[in-house]
Amino acid sequence: MSRDLPRARPALESATASLSRFRDRPLGLVLHPASVTSDLRFSADVLLEAGFRVEALFGPQHGARGEKQDNMIESEHYTDPVTGRPVHSLYSEVRKPSPEMLSGLDALLFDLQDVGVRVYTFVWTMALAMEACAEAGIPFVVLDRPNPIGGLTREGPVLRPGFESFVGLHPIPLRHGLTCGELAGWLNTERDIGCELVVVPCAGWRRSMYWHDTGLPWVAPSPNLPTPESCVVYPGMVLIEGTNLSEGRGTTKPFELFGAPYLDPYALAERMEHQTGPGLVLRPCWFEPTFQKHAGAMCGGGQLHVLDAPSVRSVQTTVALLTACRALAPDEFAWRPPPYEYEDELDPIDILWGHEGLREGVDAGATASEILDGVAEEISAFEESVRPYLIYD
Repeated sequence: MSRDLPRARPALESATASLSRFRDRPLGLVLHPASVTSDLRFSADVLLEAGFRVEALFGPQHGARGEKQDNMIESEHYTDPVTGRPVHSLYSEVRKPSPEMLSGLDALLFDLQDVGVRVYTFVWTMALAMEACAEAGIPFVVLDRPNPIGGLTREGPVLRPGFESFVGLHPIPLRHGLTCGELAGWLNTERDIGCELVVVPCAGWRRSMYWHDTGLPWVAPSPNLPTPESCVVYPGMVLIEGTNLSEGRGTTKPFELFGAPYLDPYALAERMEHQTGPGLVLRPCWFEPTFQKHAGAMCGGGQLHVLDAPSVRSVQTTVALLTACRALAPDEFAWRPPPYEYEDELDPIDILWGHEGLREGVDAGATASEILDGVAEEISAFEESVRPYLIYD
């Protein structure tokens, strides 16, 4: 059965021509299950079949083969059962490739599908790998991929100094609106990483495209972003991780479902009326997570249904949700304590947001608009900074 050709294609599909200078040189490859071509061939297989000397694989959070279901579970170093290559875990006792891992390699290729959100750790795996390549004196090559939530909209505050962590190492907005290749260019120059950077653009992607516009099949880049819709709500709903609310892990709709045993779904829906913004509908519901927060307990809450992805502003929606939950359950709602993502002292919500303003605003009873005051100016300054590094129309 034939299908329409995709309108956008990952850089991997043109890599054999673009990377001719590396054909006979030993290479490392950072990859995960979504590192596939438009016909779903795994990037390691594609490169090996094309005659490239891929000598080592590197796995980010959740592993090179996506073997770790939950978050914050480290992956092991092992030998890949298919290619026979060593797999170096970059979500283990190290997040940055060591000199030993890069020894004998002439370049490191990066082929991860990102989702366009600052707290998604793959871009920080990229940044640390760029640093390691700069120190080792070898090229770092980004095989670029589409941003599944588009490149026109940016949301949320810019990370402030003092709140750096593995969910935010450099000052970018919560929803940054860039591809990995574009962000790599900005990091390399504006943040003084200074590696020998090669970016192979993906074909056919435009900034207005969301994932469904690309025509590409969806492969979950991590187990708890199973659909393009989950990515659309993720920029805001990931903030739920910094609370004692369930963000829907342990269900089939993580980040679309949220709630807690102490919440009244109908009171929440009434309070949120007219606050979800365009493109979203909040449906009051109950669910029971099978793991993570409130596992085995009936949770009241809601499901966010995406009706029009380009209209969704999930950060503003989630800030309104947090203020509503705090008001409805002032004695039960709480902020999650550390540790979180290798940070032992700062509150998880503060490193997710980028500073203490969200936590302090919600606790003080501020509105979503008051909490977001000043964010537009931060985003405008970031847009000016990143403009020279944009690759796509």
